[in-house]
Amino acid sequence: MTDLEHLRPRRPHRADAGRNFDAILAAARSAYAELGAGVSLEEIARRAGVGIATLYRHFPTREQLIENVYFAEVEDICTAADDVADLDPGQALTAWLRRFVGYIGAKRTLINELNRESEMFKGCRGALYAAGGPLLARAQEQGRVRPDVTIDDVMRMVSGIASVEFADAAQRDHVLAVALDGLGVTPAAS
Repeated sequence: MTDLEHLRPRRPHRADAGRNFDAILAAARSAYAELGAGVSLEEIARRAGVGIATLYRHFPTREQLIENVYFAEVEDICTAADDVADLDPGQALTAWLRRFVGYIGAKRTLINELNRESEMFKGCRGALYAAGGPLLARAQEQGRVRPDVTIDDVMRMVSGIASVEFADAAQRDHVLAVALDGLGVTPAAS
């Protein structure tokens, strides 16, 4: 898996504090997905079963909480690259990109709240590229993907797709399938 250790939030060592930290992150992930990035910190604390002071002790600013939720999501996507690595190279890349687009589409409001100049954002972006890069390279080596595209090209393409508002998930999946077909190698004319 891509090394995200240097970005990992510091989870408290005390068992009760660690449980509270985890509960806040889980509640924030759920609340952001359901209500958007504007959800109140009080609502997140309530869902986590902690007081607002406990939330602020772990995450002194809204930005820190959002970054930590974003980190957890990125870590899941990077792990997903490892999970699909044993598939056929084309299938592995496609499965991982579908997971990535699903994540971006669901977390668009959260991503818009991030400081794109922060070390966390830049590090997570690098980790996503590092996770997808080997999948792309393997697919290219097997002749399953055009040799002239880079992981930056692919990530920009799927990020663009993920940022568009679609009528439903089926339409998004169809547009992604068309784009992924475009990555394929065109047979040589005979």
